[in-house]
Amino acid sequence: MTSKYGRSPGGYLWAIIEPLGMILMLSVGFSLLMRAPSLGSSFLLFYASGYMVFQQYKVVVSSVENGINYSRALLNYPAVTWLDALIARFVLNALTNILNTILILGGVLYFVKSTGVLDLYPMLIAMALASLLGLSIGSLNCLLSGLFPVWKTVTKIINRPLMIASAVLYIFEDMPMQVGNVLWWNPLTHLTGLMRQGMYSTYHPQYISITYVVLFALVPLAVSLLFLRAYNRTIINQDFG
Repeated sequence: MTSKYGRSPGGYLWAIIEPLGMILMLSVGFSLLMRAPSLGSSFLLFYASGYMVFQQYKVVVSSVENGINYSRALLNYPAVTWLDALIARFVLNALTNILNTILILGGVLYFVKSTGVLDLYPMLIAMALASLLGLSIGSLNCLLSGLFPVWKTVTKIINRPLMIASAVLYIFEDMPMQVGNVLWWNPLTHLTGLMRQGMYSTYHPQYISITYVVLFALVPLAVSLLFLRAYNRTIINQDFG
């Protein structure tokens, strides 16, 4: 916690300011272009409900994929393993963003004076699956970027349009069928819809498949952990080199 958040002025405040700033920018920008969001009447609540679960995935991926490189000094000690490094980064950043989500969504609900009834179950499932998916893709990126450094550049290219393709700025039902058929294969589209299902009592998305998201997460996770176990020393030595 100290090494990640204690090196810059403000520390933990930046973990809250960054997503809050993005939500405010989206809300102000789109409120100038549209009369109302796809759900409800508050742009702030609409974009907060989609962005925070996307942020959960993004933060966990970023922390886990850099876990070995970030903790390489500690990996000199025999008692500290590559798995310890990944788990520590995962737990710290997942819990930090969950706390941020509670604070930001709670603040937004208070600010917009929402009278809607929240359904916490789909919201908790969405955040848990976003964490699992982030752990899975982060572990896979850790493996591939450790063995093939060019993979870091590839992931940057892939991630640039990811927020647009994850139904953060709109709801799945707004898209034409041809576009929706493609977006369905993005597991994050299911998670943003699940989060909004809990935030909006009148929203009942029919496209969500929790089974698909779980399988999408578990298969890469199993493969990456298996190969990390075999090649972690190669990756560590390359990082040190």
